[in-house]
Amino acid sequence: MNSFKPKTRVLMLAWEYPPRIIGGLARVVYFLSRELAQQGMEVHVVTADHPNTLEHEVDEFGVHIHRVKNQVTVAAGVWVTEQSPDFRTFITRLNVGMLQHALKLHKEEPFDIVHAHDWLVWDSAWVLKALGLPIVSTIHATEAGRNDGVLDRPDSIYVGEVEARLAVESGQIIVNSRHMLDEVTAYFPVKADKVKIVPNGILPDRLACSIERSTLRKAYGVAAGPVILFVGRLVQEKGVQLLLKAAPKILAAYPKATFMVAGEGYFRESLESIVRKQKLEDSVRFLGLADDAKLSQLYAIADVAVVPSTYEPFGIVALEAMATRVPVVTSDAGGLKDIFQHRKNGIVFKAGNATKLGAGILEVLGNPELADRLRVGARQTVLDRFTWPVIAERTAQVYAEVLALHQKSGD
Repeated sequence: MNSFKPKTRVLMLAWEYPPRIIGGLARVVYFLSRELAQQGMEVHVVTADHPNTLEHEVDEFGVHIHRVKNQVTVAAGVWVTEQSPDFRTFITRLNVGMLQHALKLHKEEPFDIVHAHDWLVWDSAWVLKALGLPIVSTIHATEAGRNDGVLDRPDSIYVGEVEARLAVESGQIIVNSRHMLDEVTAYFPVKADKVKIVPNGILPDRLACSIERSTLRKAYGVAAGPVILFVGRLVQEKGVQLLLKAAPKILAAYPKATFMVAGEGYFRESLESIVRKQKLEDSVRFLGLADDAKLSQLYAIADVAVVPSTYEPFGIVALEAMATRVPVVTSDAGGLKDIFQHRKNGIVFKAGNATKLGAGILEVLGNPELADRLRVGARQTVLDRFTWPVIAERTAQVYAEVLALHQKSGD
């Protein structure tokens, strides 16, 4: 167990937190917070508002959630959200509200440490550091990484600058993979010894499904052919376009195959256009966002899960598929290399290569013994390396290092 005194107060700053889920960050903060609370810390999460939620609540694990309720434009009196044309206004207002909550809580009883997740919360974290609080940051991804190192638009330049300030001013930086360590030290003026690798985790049985597979397949209308599943945000770097490019070859071998795409994002219209051009309407289903109940059913009916990312700091959806014993065909992008060993716990192909992606899917579908071996290897990988108690303990060790340095320096 960690060396923290009981009720050490941790302030988590995150722009998304369940039920507000934009990407993987929300679930990471949720499960990390509840596990730290179970290990004896007092965890307060300050986050953005979400419809039909309370401003303050304490969940069943003892995590305090504080939601900022003042994210409206002054002129129009309507929500400024992540879909708004003025995203920076949304972030500015969010940080003002987060800081108001944090300062009120800190005045009532001081926090010991602040954990800031990504650049979107840096403004409030910076003020808290100025008050003498030590800062740990998790950089889940970088703007430069998402754009192949090219920041040529005003918004991208702004995000890159904020990320750099967050990295420099943090006592320690947490990243989720070796790839992200290399990325952070390449793009920001920080040394490698300031960056700690703590992977994301999952609850291995969170998406277990109790309904019979055959029953579900009939209900989804896929009883006759294999199901190839993608779960994730519909953005270009997630690589769904590569899956669609590979689809005709797979359908030539398995005419009744169904490609299920669970997620939303700006790239959906482009993907739907590809489907129409390739006349794949009868084989591809866009399912929208899927909650845990639906995800558990999708994994239960899937024959293959694909992770075709061209940029991937970590890949938590890959862990979910592995935990549910679905064979995974994955690219070698970014942090995925830290998770997979080719033909031991997944089929790995070169990122961006649709031909190799298709070949990997066909290999799994055509080789039941290989598929079974991948299922066993993948599940064991999750149990050995990616459960939340392990991840929380490693995070606590980073906190302890930062607090020790903070106390030694007298900051």
